[in-house]
Amino acid sequence: MSESPSATYAAAGVDIDAGDHAVELLKPHAARATRPEVVGGVGGFAGLFSLKPGRWKEPLLASSTDGVGTKIAVAQALDKHDTVGIDLVAMVVDDLVVTGAEPLFLQDYIAVGKVIPEKVEAIVSGIAEGCVQAGCALLGGETAEHPGMMGEHDYDISATGVGVVEASGVLGPDLVRPGDVVIALGSTGLHSNGFSLARHVLLDIARMPLGGHVEEFGRTLGEELLEPTRIYAKDCLALAAEADVRTFAHITGGGLAANLERVMPRGLVAQLDRGAWTPAPVFALIAHRGKVERVEMERTFNMGVGMVAVVSPEDVDRSLAVLTARHVPAWVLGDVRPADDPDGPRAQLTGDHPRF
Repeated sequence: MSESPSATYAAAGVDIDAGDHAVELLKPHAARATRPEVVGGVGGFAGLFSLKPGRWKEPLLASSTDGVGTKIAVAQALDKHDTVGIDLVAMVVDDLVVTGAEPLFLQDYIAVGKVIPEKVEAIVSGIAEGCVQAGCALLGGETAEHPGMMGEHDYDISATGVGVVEASGVLGPDLVRPGDVVIALGSTGLHSNGFSLARHVLLDIARMPLGGHVEEFGRTLGEELLEPTRIYAKDCLALAAEADVRTFAHITGGGLAANLERVMPRGLVAQLDRGAWTPAPVFALIAHRGKVERVEMERTFNMGVGMVAVVSPEDVDRSLAVLTARHVPAWVLGDVRPADDPDGPRAQLTGDHPRF
């Protein structure tokens, strides 16, 4: 009687050798995204980071975890994987900086159906680039192979970031005052939110090809959708160092008003003027092709505003000058007023967008 072949991990779909090869390919990228406080390198069981004594008097650690969402489906469809890592870093570190925290390090998690070392390397190259842009270290992570649960070419990514802020320098709702001014920091497009609706409208309803040239964009639809998220961390820290910033709001899922409400105290309302800016063409295209109502657009997409700073009225000009010098599009979006109803909305959009 013939014996059945011995079962192996590789036959079950997990290639340890490919995983080891992927780790070797990742090391140069992690080496590029580092800081002086990093102790050791990538490949151990845990990453080490030294909080050098003396730099902070009363340090508070801040932590944030996030992913990229269904934007990954566009990357997979185009077989282009070197930019979604930038989106991942942006989603994490720009949540940290809202508190005034400086991002220190990030650890990623990549789940794949099958480890293809070159694809994993492309993903991590984007993560490393995002960390460089944010000024934080890539302190390692995990690549997990999930045969039988994910298709061979499927993957998902997430990350956790850690930052630090002096207890005396924490930003937030308790600092906001009537008369404060709301400044918008422009986005680079959709960023990493609302892609389920965007894909449904543009790909399913309008049946637009990802490789097709779109006149309004001056490039293909796929190139527009994969435009990396702007990373604001260094810009926000520079602004907070030069001006009296009360708080920031990272405009992600839920839209402009809902995210700004999270950093507004009870009894005050941020009045925002839609006439202050024109959203990028991609937002108009989605609205028109999908017949998406304005309220749905504004609670799904950032509409061209990726971050908001609330500053003292005396520092508006200084704030705009700092951001302009750093090549960040910025404009006055509105102001903070006493609310007629203390239990009502804490952020309201008024007026209409020009040419939208």
